[in-house]
Amino acid sequence: MDDALRGWRADTPGCSHRTHLNNAGAALMPSPVLAAMTEHLQLEATIGGYEAADARAGAVEQVYADVARLVRAEPRNVAIVANATAGFVQSISSFDLARGDAIVTTRSDYTSNQIQYLALAKRLGVTVLHAADLPEGGVDPDSVRDLVRRSRCRLVAVSWVPTHSGLVQDAEGVGEVCAGLGVSYVVDACQAVGQIPIDVQRLRCDYLSVTARKFLRGPRGIGFMYASDRALARGDHPLFVDMRGATWVAPDRYEVAETATRYEDWEFPYALVLGLGAAARYALDVGLGVAHERAYALAAYARRQLAALPGVQLLDRGQAPCAIITAAEAGQDARHVVRALGEQGINTSATLQWYGLLDLGERGVESALRVSPHYYNTTAEVDALAAALAEIARGAAGRRLAGAT
Repeated sequence: MDDALRGWRADTPGCSHRTHLNNAGAALMPSPVLAAMTEHLQLEATIGGYEAADARAGAVEQVYADVARLVRAEPRNVAIVANATAGFVQSISSFDLARGDAIVTTRSDYTSNQIQYLALAKRLGVTVLHAADLPEGGVDPDSVRDLVRRSRCRLVAVSWVPTHSGLVQDAEGVGEVCAGLGVSYVVDACQAVGQIPIDVQRLRCDYLSVTARKFLRGPRGIGFMYASDRALARGDHPLFVDMRGATWVAPDRYEVAETATRYEDWEFPYALVLGLGAAARYALDVGLGVAHERAYALAAYARRQLAALPGVQLLDRGQAPCAIITAAEAGQDARHVVRALGEQGINTSATLQWYGLLDLGERGVESALRVSPHYYNTTAEVDALAAALAEIARGAAGRRLAGAT
């Protein structure tokens, strides 16, 4: 174990007693993140919530700069929101959609996003069009181009990395299509940030949404969104703009904030915001490229280990899957496997068919084990997972054999 890895693990209290391979769910927070939050909570308890916010105004302002660096943006383009879904909804609500308008999306977009598209179709008469996949998996940018040209498309929305698999979609390719056709582009980067370096200029997106708790290793209940200068100049703002995002300047008129803070709410979780900032700084100190290379290398190692187990089928598609591994074990409900692994101190999660209905449903996958290592994990932890899965499979086979006799 090299010095850098030893340091990351020393900064992560959970590493001392758990094998945490559920970073696509909620990663283990490093100590500086926990300290940033607890220190602010203690300050609130000591001098008052409003007063603590005033006292830490400079530190809160710095969060915008640190978060902006994560995605190669400017602080004016950053809004702090509750999570990636909240940021995504705020982005979509900027568009005055009407009956006959179309949203072009993918077959692997995040579950909540898919439900929200259907809700827009039901309530507003919006048409939802799913672009075709490439043969190897992931959205085909040429199909996006064709659908945009053949419809009254108002926006294109893509989940860069879906929740139900390790697929990495061609977000840059879709951005190039959208830029060429002059259509707005929204990217859900919930599972990408922290494991994939992000440059919003290369993506050419109007909006991008992020959650802190996953590969960024921040706290739960906080995230951020990016709004481009193009979107801000258009006057885009959320349907239900809050008094933090706008000023009531006359009985019949309001003015939105000049920056992306127009997407924020007045009720601001300051301790979580400071935790988000600490997570951003920690990720930048580790190095986004370093985190990417280590997480991907561990995932590749895990795929080799799992593929060698009898009865295990790897489900991830795409040319270069990320640090999320999904696998189905013959005759096993993934939820039961997750519980059995948890009893051995190994954290994973389960993916169900309806999380990726257009993909997993088509392939007949009822449930899958989701394993997501990160840069602070080790090959020994992956080996422990593989050994535990082999033991669980032997136990299941023994029970089936006993039942048959």
